[in-house]
Amino acid sequence: MRDEDFEYFSSKFGEATKRTPVPAKSLEKWRNKLPDQLLKYWEQEGWCEYANGLFCTVNPDDYAGLVDDWLADTELEGVDVFHVIARSAFGELYVCGEKTGSSVSMNCVLHSVSAFENELTLKSKEDLDSSIRSLFAFLKPDECDVEDEDGQPLFERARSKLGPLEPHEIYGFQPAIVLGGSFLLENLVKVKANVHLTLLRMFGEPTFPFSGINIEEWLDESDTQ
Repeated sequence: MRDEDFEYFSSKFGEATKRTPVPAKSLEKWRNKLPDQLLKYWEQEGWCEYANGLFCTVNPDDYAGLVDDWLADTELEGVDVFHVIARSAFGELYVCGEKTGSSVSMNCVLHSVSAFENELTLKSKEDLDSSIRSLFAFLKPDECDVEDEDGQPLFERARSKLGPLEPHEIYGFQPAIVLGGSFLLENLVKVKANVHLTLLRMFGEPTFPFSGINIEEWLDESDTQ
């Protein structure tokens, strides 16, 4: 039975437009690494596409190494072991830490990694579960879309022009925004998510528009847990 947080998520995004059941071996692999609440959603719902691919829950194995690449030599490297649990149609990655829960998002299009001091903290099992419920409850469809130069959402127009996304595909800008590209419909193409996001990381260091944490203090605290 769904909890009220996921019911609220469904009221905004609708029922899944594609669904893949999560194998029992995957549930066991990620138990004690990812919050129990997330595994419960996986067991009940599967790995799903919502709103025709605007937002998708994903198998973290499909994105293994990508988070490490993006956080290498940054302020967040070594803070936690992070895994991708969801993504948008444009490659924004929703990340869950084994100790910090749903605390980080990576907007790869903008080369931006977002985290906040009051979220990026060591959490109890209950708080880890709460971070997952909050991710789904507070997420809005327009937050998963990208606006063009005139402030108009692009997803439905991209889907109409380029066709629906296949598994592991996203809409990417060519040329990339970080290389001076523009947020224009005619600049969007369908790309393989892993390949495209890996290439984007090679173009520069991500920015961190967050309130900041004392990394050394965090690491000292984690060592005592």
